[in-house]
Amino acid sequence: MTILVGYTPSPEGMAAVKFGIRQAKAFDDTLLVLNAGIGEAIDELGVASKDDLKEVAGALEAAGVKHELKQFLRGNDAVDEILALAEATPEVWMIVIGSRKRSPVGKLIMGSTAQRIILDAEVPVVSVKAENGTGR
Repeated sequence: MTILVGYTPSPEGMAAVKFGIRQAKAFDDTLLVLNAGIGEAIDELGVASKDDLKEVAGALEAAGVKHELKQFLRGNDAVDEILALAEATPEVWMIVIGSRKRSPVGKLIMGSTAQRIILDAEVPVVSVKAENGTGR
């Protein structure tokens, strides 16, 4: 089976990766880590740099879990990419995402990526917060 992790270069994103690693070890699952964004700008919020991806790859290698790391920058938003990959990969039984606290007004104005994934996913979604900014 496979656990899909939606990764962003942030403490919350690393918390999601670390949680995914723990779950993959516990269930002897494969970890599929996806970073996605529209890809129109080099510094697009949520899009991982090569160094960010190297850091994630290093954590996955060090953990010794079966894994695949993907980055999609093909004009779709991250939510659409995560949901489409989960749907296209029947082995995915869980999605893990990082989330941060937002005010109700912030959610209204900016929308909530986590909320969209939780509401639209066909499989269970685990939302992970970074603890003390450490991604623990």
